[in-house]
Amino acid sequence: MSIAPWSFSKAEAFEQCPKQFYHEKILQEYPFVETEAIRYGNAFHTAAEEYIRDGTPLPKMFDYAQAMLDSLNTKKGVKLCEEKLGVTENLLPCGFYDKEVWYRGIADLLIINEEDGLAWVIDYKTGKSAKYADKGQLELMALLVFAHYPKITHVRAGLLFVVSNDLVKDSYADSDAGMLWTKWTNIYSIMQTAAKRNVWNARPSGLCKRHCPVTVCVHNGSN
Repeated sequence: MSIAPWSFSKAEAFEQCPKQFYHEKILQEYPFVETEAIRYGNAFHTAAEEYIRDGTPLPKMFDYAQAMLDSLNTKKGVKLCEEKLGVTENLLPCGFYDKEVWYRGIADLLIINEEDGLAWVIDYKTGKSAKYADKGQLELMALLVFAHYPKITHVRAGLLFVVSNDLVKDSYADSDAGMLWTKWTNIYSIMQTAAKRNVWNARPSGLCKRHCPVTVCVHNGSN
């Protein structure tokens, strides 16, 4: 059993609870349920993509985000929306759907300025608070950018919480890539070891009682 191709969301789900990850992502016993919050987030992502890429006016419900998007749109460089990137296990660039893809991710907005060796990576978030933001997603997207665009030496990245108007940001240099890949390949190795041994231990938390669908787990609130 192989975890690859993997993504930040896979790593995040495994970290939260390996047992839930196993039942949801590996066995796929519990179908994905689209909530109102997810529908809202998807609608915003589509609206932002069409606004940046095509100049399509934002729907009135998203007017509040126009100034933020305009600020991004003025940055120098080629704008790429919902850009899908992948790398092989040897960390070589490849297509998102290629047979040999090992890690992959999608940038909501990627701005490539090869002249200055600079890229911007933005991920839109429609949650109400940036309190628990995880910048690991930004690290991995920066690594994908360095792999695909060798002329880029610096990446400025941010999680843009559009509802609360918060930007959780960080910056990365291509010289950071080795250290960051070591960190993330170690995390992948832990997931792959669990898969190889078929051992998926539960990680109880405050989410078990009301927010986990895995009813076969002793920690689930239905038991």
